[in-house]
Amino acid sequence: MAVAVAGVLVAAGAISYAVAEDGGSDTPSAESADAGFARDMAVHHQQAVEMSYIVRDRTKDAEVRRLAYDIAQTQANQRGMLLGWLDLWSLPKVSADPPMTWMDMGDMPSAGEGSLMPGMATNSEMKKLGTLNGKQAEIFYLQLMTDHHQGGIHMAKGCVEKCTVGVEKRLAQGMVDAQQSEIDLMAGMLKERGAKPRS
Repeated sequence: MAVAVAGVLVAAGAISYAVAEDGGSDTPSAESADAGFARDMAVHHQQAVEMSYIVRDRTKDAEVRRLAYDIAQTQANQRGMLLGWLDLWSLPKVSADPPMTWMDMGDMPSAGEGSLMPGMATNSEMKKLGTLNGKQAEIFYLQLMTDHHQGGIHMAKGCVEKCTVGVEKRLAQGMVDAQQSEIDLMAGMLKERGAKPRS
């Protein structure tokens, strides 16, 4: 366990160093796409982690539990990178501007009730997930996570287009690729359970 943690810390340090080298002397501003994406995606990822841990307690299905674990670990690690970059750049982790302002979408009304950005579940949906068990929990989780990934891909594509720090753009493109692959996987898992994505 200690070795694994040390490995993650070394990797995170290497990535932070790469960001410092990649960004040169031009540190992103608080209003930049680089900072906006880091702040917003950290929040977006946190909910995915929460959803994944909820469903692992609500089902014994090995396939869903494995997917949920993978998503939780991947997004928690990426969230740590994003927040680490903000620290590296000496930028705040929160902003007075509405979410998505860096994508020129700050004036877009959110779904409210905890759903601050595209794809995010509402507080009611999160609560409902925590009341379901077995197949019902699996289906609802897969539907919520499909929506969540679709919103995340939209944001990550925005960073690929607008961010200036190379390593952050590459991370964003990696998110697009990985989350699209998981959306395809979840569509098959839903079909196996006699269900389909909500949208």
